[in-house]
Amino acid sequence: MRRLLLPALLASLLAPTAAAQTAATAPAATERPEVSAAAERLRDDVVALRRHFHQFPELSNREAETAAKVAEHLRGLGLEPRTGIAHHGVTAIITGGKPGPRIALRADMDALPVTEQTGLPFASKATTTFNGQQTGVMHACGHDAHTGILLGVADALVAMREELPGEVMLVFQPAEEGAPAGEDGGASMMLDDGLFSDFEPEAMFGLHVFSSLQAGTIGVRQGPLMAASDKFTITVQGVQTHGSRPWGGVDPIVAAADLVGTAQTVVSRRSDIARLPAVVSFGAIHGGIRYNIIPDSVELVGTIRTFDEGMREKIHADLKNVAEHVAAAHGATADARVPDSEGNPVTVNDPDLTARMLPSLRAVAGAANVIEPPLQMGAEDFAYYAREVPSMFFFVGATAPGIDPATAPGNHSPKFMLDESSLDLGLRAMLQVTLDYLHGAR
Repeated sequence: MRRLLLPALLASLLAPTAAAQTAATAPAATERPEVSAAAERLRDDVVALRRHFHQFPELSNREAETAAKVAEHLRGLGLEPRTGIAHHGVTAIITGGKPGPRIALRADMDALPVTEQTGLPFASKATTTFNGQQTGVMHACGHDAHTGILLGVADALVAMREELPGEVMLVFQPAEEGAPAGEDGGASMMLDDGLFSDFEPEAMFGLHVFSSLQAGTIGVRQGPLMAASDKFTITVQGVQTHGSRPWGGVDPIVAAADLVGTAQTVVSRRSDIARLPAVVSFGAIHGGIRYNIIPDSVELVGTIRTFDEGMREKIHADLKNVAEHVAAAHGATADARVPDSEGNPVTVNDPDLTARMLPSLRAVAGAANVIEPPLQMGAEDFAYYAREVPSMFFFVGATAPGIDPATAPGNHSPKFMLDESSLDLGLRAMLQVTLDYLHGAR
């Protein structure tokens, strides 16, 4: 199994690749007629599948009914799905009637602890308890669309299987949003459970519907696309005392406030953000129980986003150093777990593969509608596959015409609204990419 080395890959981006030069001079590709025909035949089916998954969402590592529905659909196509990978993962292999390459296609299946506010007739009414709080469950990130699209692609590929060169592995992945505390899951667990032990693809493809792009648009870029994501937890330990006598103890709230401010210098003064961006954000602070009691401790949690492994390691060390020394300056101590768990690596699109498949995306969307988006500070655990196999991950615009993507409710919003035309474009794009690669188009 080939493992990509990020520093070498980043360096390779400084010069145009051979594939990029070829793509720039090649004649414009056109949409395959079998892609157009399949999209027309499957359009209503994919919409119905997406609406079903949307109405009945399940959280990470809890996708039992979703996985069962996926497996049932695949069996209905005559495939033999493998289930139970990384808890609820499902895979199936489509073997073409002709020799050819092996590739993999991935869709994620999990939803989020979000109470839906879209007003759709098929809106989720599901509820659950998450981190001790009652909440709704919603496909607020579009994984329902991804699952519906890949099932449509599966249907199309099975229908043309006799003329298909090579083999295609369909990967329906749980827990992309992150496994619950104390559990394993997601792409890394899929790999640990032997996803590619008997099937080693030479390329892998994935997509994500994206509110920041207009429906009808595709976004893709070579090299780094989405950031590495790390979670941290810092516990500042003081000495509890009465609020009227702060000198009688050690105030962890004041130390924590100082820590939050000083931590901003980790990026603004210690990281070379002229080269690549980075983010350190605090997401929650917990401490104290009563207005007139200075508590024993304060807990801070947050996230770090980076695009370079060296910057990633340095920011981890700098934040830990800041936490410990700022706490010490206040007479407190800090237990800085930076990071406190395994985070997602950078999602990197293989430059040669991306350049090779760019004409395929342009063929279905139109050249003017395929854009290079800026680096995205959001993270994706598709990154784990991309470290093992040359991969391409692309965005499909999800915001309806007439609505400004800059102000539309974003992914993870309770009002996230997918324009269903993105299902058609996603199906056509993934199918065109698949067929072009298998047939050796360049």
